[in-house]
Order: sequence, then C-alpha cells, then structure tokens
Amino acid sequence: MKALFLLLWLFANDEADVTKAVEALRVATVDANKQALEKIAATDLTYGHSSGLVEDKAAFVDALVSGKTDFITIILSEQVVKIVGNVATVRHKQTGDVVNSGTPAKVNISVLQVWIKVKGEWKLLARQAVKV
Repeated sequence: MKALFLLLWLFANDEADVTKAVEALRVATVDANKQALEKIAATDLTYGHSSGLVEDKAAFVDALVSGKTDFITIILSEQVVKIVGNVATVRHKQTGDVVNSGTPAKVNISVLQVWIKVKGEWKLLARQAVKV
C-alpha cells in the first residue's frame, strides 16, 4: 500500500512539475529570455511550427532572442499532461499575438510537446504545432 501511495504521489508531483515547466516556457517565450529558453530546451530539441518549419535548439532560441519572432501574448487552454516514466506529453491549444519578421499575426494552433526528465529537471525535447 505504501508503494502505491508513493507512486501516485510521484506521478502527481511530476504532472505538477511538467505544468510548471510549460508555464516557464510560455513566460520565457514571451519575454525572449535567452537564459531561461536555453535551460528549458533539451540539447536535441526539435521544434516544429504550424508552418512546417522545424528548428533545432539554437535556431529556436535565436528566433526569439533576435526578435525575428516576437510573441506579444500566449494563452494556453485545454491542456492535458500525461506522464510515462521520465517522459511527458503535453497537448494544448495556443492562441495569442505574434510579430513574425515585422508582420503582426494572430496565433490559433494545437500543440503537442514532448518533455523528458533529465537530472531531475523537465526539458522540452520536441514540439509540433498545427493550425486550427
């Protein structure tokens, strides 16, 4: 019984930690915070946009920090977190406002994120978005 309780507690704790990591990513993206983005992103990040563009970690961080992509607002809704061992999947809707290469646009996408627990920290390993 103690083992079951411990497993349930660990699962709930991981789910809360992933939820916090997703929020930290949202804030770091809006703030274009290079240090936070580099900390959250896994070394082997593959970041897929709804346009079909796929970036690695360096390109993802650079696009935000350079201002090429400037998120004004990001609103997440309908979020579902699933934990399987040291991997988490997160699905949500994302809306908001962005300026891409100087052109303002509205964001309305569905997103799948894959997070991996590395040395006790959740890192974004993969992300794919599709237009809604």
